[in-house]
Amino acid sequence: MMKFKKMVKRMVGVALACALTLTLSACGETGNTSKNTTPSASGSAADSKEMAEITMVLDWTPNTNHTGLYVAQEKGYFEENGLKVSIVQPPENGATDMVASGNAQFGVEFQDTMAAALGTDSPLPITAVAAILQHNTSGLISLKEKGIESPGKLAGHTYATWDSPIEQAILKYVVEKDGGKFEDVKLISTYVEDIVAGLNTDIESVWIYYGWDGIKLEQEKIETNYLAFKDMDEIFDYYSPVIISNNDYLEKNPEQAKAFLAAVKKGYEFAAENPDEAAEILLKAAPELDETLVKNSQKYLSEQYVADAKAWGEIDAERWNKFYNWLNDNKLVEKDIPENTGFSMEYLN
Repeated sequence: MMKFKKMVKRMVGVALACALTLTLSACGETGNTSKNTTPSASGSAADSKEMAEITMVLDWTPNTNHTGLYVAQEKGYFEENGLKVSIVQPPENGATDMVASGNAQFGVEFQDTMAAALGTDSPLPITAVAAILQHNTSGLISLKEKGIESPGKLAGHTYATWDSPIEQAILKYVVEKDGGKFEDVKLISTYVEDIVAGLNTDIESVWIYYGWDGIKLEQEKIETNYLAFKDMDEIFDYYSPVIISNNDYLEKNPEQAKAFLAAVKKGYEFAAENPDEAAEILLKAAPELDETLVKNSQKYLSEQYVADAKAWGEIDAERWNKFYNWLNDNKLVEKDIPENTGFSMEYLN
């Protein structure tokens, strides 16, 4: 979705969060409670007992990646589990920094952008606890008339970059694997906010998430070539996006974390089975969104929440490690990320 503008700010944000983690011992006791006067959706005893307060920070403005969260809130799944959840948009430095500093218990992130926070001498205290989508739905898109039918053919064309070393290393890998010369790709440092307008300028190719920008181009009946990264190489079928949590919070509040994820899982399972109603719930929470785009996007993403997994939220260790091992081998992180680092299925299962 709107991932790329945020990533330009990532390096400064990670540095700031490293300093903020010094306060984690004070922030760790995040399972605060307060009296809740709102009746639960089920009319159970939840309306009279103390509700644990949870902050869930998004990666960007509300969109169909987040639908399950809003379903869980609207349907009362959080209240049923004794939780009062606030869904908030991220500050300037992003969701990771807010979670790492203990100012939010959960957040939305991406496995590729988590790498900078984990592959360092001072890793941030974050853990991915559930996959929102089972497969990487991002890829390169261009107008069909440009003839970029495979990654190698990107050579000689322009590409909008956000100047991330990992981004450009992935691009170089897929271009050269397909026989193209990466030095012939014309990199333009810019942020494409409107995909339709952007592809009608001097920008010929953009890295997008198909569930939003790809659907928008479909909706506008614009013919494109779309190259999914997961189809270019299995290395790049990493988890994007994921739900992360604060390590100190998880250690001190394991049952509360399990209760939160149980409600979120129920929300995404509902959205997977009921895309039309789920879209209406998202639109109710974020009425500023384009109604047609949300409904079309939701139909696409509802099939991606669980996909071929046994259940929503599962993270496969082999796929997770494969991507980080590739980053390690190509010296794209400050310090190698050990296998099985940065995720846990303990709280979802």
